[in-house]
Amino acid sequence: MWDALLAEILEDQSLVLLAGLVLTSVLVRSREPAERARLRPFALFTLAHFLVLPLVAGLRASGATAYSGVRLAALVLLALAGVGLAGLFLFAILLPLLRIRAPLILRDLVTVAGVAVSIVFLANQAGFPLSGLITTSAVLTAVVGFSMQDTLGNLMGGIALQLDRSLQAGDWVKIGDVVGKVTEIRWRYTAIETRNWETVLIANSVLAKSQLSILGRRQEQPIQWRRWVWFNVDYRHAPSDVISAVQEALRGGSIQAVASEPPPQCVLMDLGESYGRYAVRYWLTDLAVDDGTDSAVRNRVYFALKRASIPLSIPAHALFLTQESNERRTQKEHTEHDRRLAALGVIELFDSLVPAERAELADALEPAPFTAGEVMTRQGAEAHWLYVIVHGEAIVRVADGAIEREVARLGAGEFFGEMSLMTGAPRSATVVAATDVDCFRLDKAAFQTVLDRHPDFAGEVAGILARRRVGLEAAREGLDAEARERRLAETSRDLLGRIRCYFGLATGGDSPLSLRGSPLPGGRA
Repeated sequence: MWDALLAEILEDQSLVLLAGLVLTSVLVRSREPAERARLRPFALFTLAHFLVLPLVAGLRASGATAYSGVRLAALVLLALAGVGLAGLFLFAILLPLLRIRAPLILRDLVTVAGVAVSIVFLANQAGFPLSGLITTSAVLTAVVGFSMQDTLGNLMGGIALQLDRSLQAGDWVKIGDVVGKVTEIRWRYTAIETRNWETVLIANSVLAKSQLSILGRRQEQPIQWRRWVWFNVDYRHAPSDVISAVQEALRGGSIQAVASEPPPQCVLMDLGESYGRYAVRYWLTDLAVDDGTDSAVRNRVYFALKRASIPLSIPAHALFLTQESNERRTQKEHTEHDRRLAALGVIELFDSLVPAERAELADALEPAPFTAGEVMTRQGAEAHWLYVIVHGEAIVRVADGAIEREVARLGAGEFFGEMSLMTGAPRSATVVAATDVDCFRLDKAAFQTVLDRHPDFAGEVAGILARRRVGLEAAREGLDAEARERRLAETSRDLLGRIRCYFGLATGGDSPLSLRGSPLPGGRA
């Protein structure tokens, strides 16, 4: 009995099968844990083979006639386990090392074909020829094929999809009203996960016959999908102004999941009865977050139009009736005027203005809201405005070569851009909205009226700007009092000349140093 068992093990190469199982198990667990489920059936076939071996050995030792049939069964189990383990080692371990990923159906087909060939060979060797059975079963094959035509259609459809690689796991697709990501392609169906947390199973034969859109795929291009965001603006505003305002906002600061190349575009798509129909076209880089990214783009469009004083259109047939007294209207105007005066009150430059002049500047302030992530001003740009933050927070960044670093944060009651407003100098820093920011903007034209009426005011402005700049330089360079005063006089004269030149003022004898105010810098140029 024991001699017969040992002979069977050696003749059938059972120890080689066991060593192959152990080696493949170790490699799969260490390199491809996801393949562990495919290892289990081959391990069971191996176990069954070793369980049958004692019976085979007993029949061999006793010379029983059933020996050939039982030994064939043991060899079939050996073939199932051996071919399966060889296929798993090839497709899960060896080919991935060569950066080759074979389709799942191809793996199954190769394994099944290998098992079939092995069984036919073993049966012929054991005296059970199957080739004759195969050639004489044409009628049975036709009957089975006719009754299983749908199943075979799904099978052939899945094979075609995977062999020509027209569809792959991870692709985002649209078929009919189903939009989702392909997770796996099986023998019978393809599984598609939708954004609604659903898994839709579509028969492979349906996919093979239907028109299928693969989203975001273009040959030799990154995966990104063009999206459309629509909005309407009435004809009181020129299309060029609308397009310019929206595109500047969309391209001025990055939006998560929006491609920088090609850049977002704003286009006039249609001319309606009472408004122009506009669309923002952008390219989505993460196809799983389409609605959230659309919302972020709409938010950016809304604030851009609000900042440009371009309201979204109201349908022409809508009629709004508001009963409002003169007292209520006057109260609203006074409230807004007080809000603007409060914004000016934080700026030291305007401390010496008489109330009438400050009220005039307050009326000239323009609302300039920004949404989070937008660039409020860019380093090196020539934008001659002063900004006063009423609500929200902004980040000040300075670029040093290719590196940009954060140097300060500005909150409600702080301002920036005074140097550009007064001298026309390019922006010395980039300011980005950290949150939604509500602020006012004062331009050169409004300040020009004050200087035209009081040219001597330029000297006071120059002195304030000089103190701010020299205060920073003195702290950075460690200047003593004498060097500080000398630097202050030089800077004041330089700034006064630049202010006069920029605003076209005649030179005079005013001194920029006879000024009031704190020497500490409170704004950003």
